[in-house]
Amino acid sequence: MKKAKDFRPRLKDQKLEMYNNWTKEENRVLTIGDTHCPFDLDTYLDFLVDTYNKYNCNKVIHIGDEIDNHYSSYHETDADGMGGGDELELAIKRLNRYYKAFPNVEVIIGNHTRMVARKAQTGGIPKRWIKSYNEVLEVPKWEFKTHTEIDGVKYVHGEGGTARSRAKMDMQSTVQGHLHTQLYSEYMVGSNSRVFGMQVGCGIDHEQYAFAYAKAGKKPAIGCGVVIGGHTAIAIPMELEKYGKKSKFK
Repeated sequence: MKKAKDFRPRLKDQKLEMYNNWTKEENRVLTIGDTHCPFDLDTYLDFLVDTYNKYNCNKVIHIGDEIDNHYSSYHETDADGMGGGDELELAIKRLNRYYKAFPNVEVIIGNHTRMVARKAQTGGIPKRWIKSYNEVLEVPKWEFKTHTEIDGVKYVHGEGGTARSRAKMDMQSTVQGHLHTQLYSEYMVGSNSRVFGMQVGCGIDHEQYAFAYAKAGKKPAIGCGVVIGGHTAIAIPMELEKYGKKSKFK
């Protein structure tokens, strides 16, 4: 690819404006939806990498529930499903694919991420006995947070309602996951302000036994989100037919 200085003089009017907007220094945040490893869609990572490159992203947020912890659920688990050790081992292996592609990620701690820590509290085990998420999941560079904020936009997992309602309540642009069937970007404009709420969908394999509870409900919205400079939010659905069933990432 030619350097910018080689072809920039040939651009005029709207094309030059678009180019300047595309290359100026600002945060371009790829937001990964719930993956629930090891029950993630195999080609979801392919879609994320393509989206990251297409929108020239330079930051990555995982909106939470990167692993499922089905075996440790407070709800009924599948009697024929994997045991704790096997599920965790496979989850680590699946998550390693994302880690290789995106080594620097801020991860929002979701309700499924917290599952084992909650069980430890239920069992009266002090926090000092518990390893960090980084150690257990073998993702040393990822940062696990309850929430984060970039360019005035708040990123939360989303257990307290929709992104739309939270943005209205806080009058702050908000990005959420958690709700697997919702993928949208909606702006709310007042006389002196403009905020958005964005739900980023998810990357789960709906056919896996871990999601049996949702079989009679809506199908998940497979997708992700991109936030540009804190001012533009783009909810992006994954074209499932385009990516097929087998990932190119091992």
